[in-house]
Amino acid sequence: MVFYLIKIIHLLFLSYTVLLFCRVISFWFPMWQEHHLVRFLAFYTDPYLMIFRRLLPPLGGILDLSPILAFLALQMVEKLLLWGVMWLF
Repeated sequence: MVFYLIKIIHLLFLSYTVLLFCRVISFWFPMWQEHHLVRFLAFYTDPYLMIFRRLLPPLGGILDLSPILAFLALQMVEKLLLWGVMWLF
């Protein structure tokens, strides 16, 4: 039972990490910003990224390091959640 719960949690975080990674890659291609797939990615990832953009605005208006913080925070939350699940059971 615990094994399946851990796998589901990991799969959810992995899926969101892939969405986030695809969104970050899409920033490099401004001509794709109006594509329906990029808008889908933006809808699900931009609210999360905005948290970190407020903490760390783009440097010089160009270099955006907030996705790095977003990835690190996502990994930390996943590890803490998995640790908590394993500790409870």
